[in-house]
Amino acid sequence: MPLVSMTTLLERAYAGGYGVGYFEAWDSYSLEAVVEAAEAEHSPVIIGFGCMMVSSTWLDNNGVGILGALGRQAAERATVPTAFLLNETHTFEQAEHGIGDGFNTVMMDTSAWDWDRSIEAVKRLVTIAHAAGATVEAELGRLPDAVADGIDDSTAFLTDPDQAAEFVRLTGVDFLAVSIGNVHLLTNGYAPVDMDHLEHIHQRVSIPLVIHGGTSFPPSAVPRAIANNAVKFNVGTILKKSFWEGINEAILNAPAPVNVHDTLGSHKEADVLNAGKARMKAKVQELMRLYGSSGRAE
Repeated sequence: MPLVSMTTLLERAYAGGYGVGYFEAWDSYSLEAVVEAAEAEHSPVIIGFGCMMVSSTWLDNNGVGILGALGRQAAERATVPTAFLLNETHTFEQAEHGIGDGFNTVMMDTSAWDWDRSIEAVKRLVTIAHAAGATVEAELGRLPDAVADGIDDSTAFLTDPDQAAEFVRLTGVDFLAVSIGNVHLLTNGYAPVDMDHLEHIHQRVSIPLVIHGGTSFPPSAVPRAIANNAVKFNVGTILKKSFWEGINEAILNAPAPVNVHDTLGSHKEADVLNAGKARMKAKVQELMRLYGSSGRAE
């Protein structure tokens, strides 16, 4: 199936009253877990790779190209509608390379940038992306990060609805990630999201909205988020946690002596990475059901 525009996926989702997950991968096994989950659930999906936790030096040294080649193949061979995102690049140049390397949506991490710099860079990226048939996600507001003893909200701030409307008007961006109390990297419990605030943003902004920190987004808040056009949910932390748990269990149960060729990278039954993949796939399927995208592939 050809790669599908993320605009198409999210417009269909809003019209149909369901959400679409962006399930972040980091290698071929995690990418396969997402695609296989989507095909098993007959669900539209956004696949891709995140840059936040990845070495910027590696990305600059053709890392973006390697990820682009891997994901593009997976997207074009998928049997369900699939968009392909390069998420939260460190620099403008990495996002620009992403467009050339096969991603059909890109996003820069501009959370610490000032207003003027962010407007200028996002507007320029939108021009380049649209000329290439790609789309751009941007963000306004800043999420807090989870830390060892709780949540660090010292640099966090909520998305201002009026600023959001102005940002969209000035940049022409396709999707807007918002801060409504959602939290990055939280592994325990749920974030204290403000759904009234999300509704106020939706009243001012007509493009699809995006929820980052999907691992900690309360399941009970999902229907109201979707009703307010927050139809894209970014999920990463719980996927890595699930993958790790699968690997760890497989390693602990591996027979001795270990045949390293079978147990690492063989794609055989004994491959511990396959155990991680299976655990992650199950988690992705669970989230697709939560978002209501299961059975929605057209």
